[in-house]
Amino acid sequence: MYQYDQYDHLIIRERIEQYRDQVQRRLNDELTEAEFLPLRLQNGLYMQRHAYMLRIAVPYGLLSSKQMRMFAHIARKYDRGYGHFTTRQNIQFNWIKLEETPEILSDLASVEMHAIQTSGNCIRNVTSDEFAGVAADEIIDPRPYAEVLRQWSTFHPEFIALPRKFKVAINGAVEDRAAIAVHDIGLTVVKNEAGEIGFKVMVGGGMGRTPILGSVIREFLPREHLLTYIEAIMRVYNLHGRRDNKYKARIKILLKALGVEEFTRQVEVEWEDLKGTEQTLTLEEMERIIAYFQPHGYKALPSYDAAAARNEKPFHNWLKRNVKPHKQPGYAAVVLSLKKTGVPPGDATAEQMDFMADLADRYSFGELRVTHEQNIVLADVEQSQLYALWQEIKSHGLATPNIGLLTDIICCPGGDFCSLANAKSIPIAQAIAERFDHIDFLHDIGDFELNISGCINACGHHHVGNIGVLGVDKDGSEWYQVSIGGAQGNNSAIGKIIGPSFSAQQMPEVIDRLLQVYVRERTPEERFVDTAQRLGIAPFKEFVYATPIETAGRLVGEDEYA
Repeated sequence: MYQYDQYDHLIIRERIEQYRDQVQRRLNDELTEAEFLPLRLQNGLYMQRHAYMLRIAVPYGLLSSKQMRMFAHIARKYDRGYGHFTTRQNIQFNWIKLEETPEILSDLASVEMHAIQTSGNCIRNVTSDEFAGVAADEIIDPRPYAEVLRQWSTFHPEFIALPRKFKVAINGAVEDRAAIAVHDIGLTVVKNEAGEIGFKVMVGGGMGRTPILGSVIREFLPREHLLTYIEAIMRVYNLHGRRDNKYKARIKILLKALGVEEFTRQVEVEWEDLKGTEQTLTLEEMERIIAYFQPHGYKALPSYDAAAARNEKPFHNWLKRNVKPHKQPGYAAVVLSLKKTGVPPGDATAEQMDFMADLADRYSFGELRVTHEQNIVLADVEQSQLYALWQEIKSHGLATPNIGLLTDIICCPGGDFCSLANAKSIPIAQAIAERFDHIDFLHDIGDFELNISGCINACGHHHVGNIGVLGVDKDGSEWYQVSIGGAQGNNSAIGKIIGPSFSAQQMPEVIDRLLQVYVRERTPEERFVDTAQRLGIAPFKEFVYATPIETAGRLVGEDEYA
């Protein structure tokens, strides 16, 4: 993984001292909250309902065991003993004291981490495939290019005050595991007819108030032009993006206003002036970065059938859902589930973080990955050690065999913490998980994506959930709007709202009724999303609203959740 050089260390240390002075001035009332706001946001610090929240950058989701132990330290010393892993492969701490934030940033710098560009109208943390470098279907490892983008975008003088926040994702495999279609810029590694490596470039994807899938503006971009072409995109956006209305400021709105053809033309014009400049990636520079991401010292191992070696159904269930193929014979990638029933999705305690760091050292070359589904990956486990690993993680609540199933819920912190939220997310996720906490049922239902957001900002990616749940405010009460048919990956789709919203107590029964329609109507090979997209919302809506849903000891008719 990438390691800081002397310039990285110097920049981060100078930034911390600058911020330390800003915090002291705020504490002394020499800065108003309005003056301090942009300064703290530049360092990942938000004010939420109960306390400050600090969001720490995890570039392309890659962590060392030492860095994970630092998260555990921060959770213990500065928070309430836990942290929350996010859909942007970062981590958040929700109970932070302002006066302690400079020390937290200093602690982070000691393990080559920071909170820069995790907030504000800048290019945010670049995300990627959690199985990058080990995936069996990978064309090339995208992490060196994500690192180049990180270095290029950090403190870029043109892009520190964009019209709105800006998110980039890059995928290097045949299967899209980075949700590139719903990013401001989505990059997919491709090969042209000559066998050369480049990128397909998508622009204008996003969720929030206006969910939309990105549009392809270039089918093949030679990889040496990655930075110059993205800079051209950013210049067009910076010039024409709206600054008078933050709800219409994202690049997706500009793309729609100009049209894909005109937007692409303007990018190409800008690019003509940037080609061949110092931003062009040389072979030497890319080899320098790629050297940080060389394969580990894998053993020459035969393939090992862990299932045949241990005839235990719980272990087999875990193998089926939580263990993924690896390009190196004899190895596997393992997903540690942070979705145990009764626990907020994506949360990990300090003890779990220390334990996962220990696992990484003993089983996976000292590295971990954060997934945008809010789980943790050990990417390089010997197949012969899978049973021993499974036995260890069971006692720490990390072995729930539900990856990719109904209870592997993506969920933002919602109204329990976030000041932007209209409704709570965590209790809804927990109630649904408890209702369907039966592994045989989950395996029968099969692949499933259930996403919950507490507000229209869509941090829980509800628009692309097979079932998406959005918290809404109705006359001061918390209600939930439901959509179906959304999907991420190679066949990304935006879900469609089925009808009027529901109360919190009704949500488990709503999900149950949607599943009943699926089980009744599916063909043998269909997943829930396939059935929903084939049939449309009509049969699901009809069954969900056909009879009142009992809640809190009374019946609620459709008129009450209109």
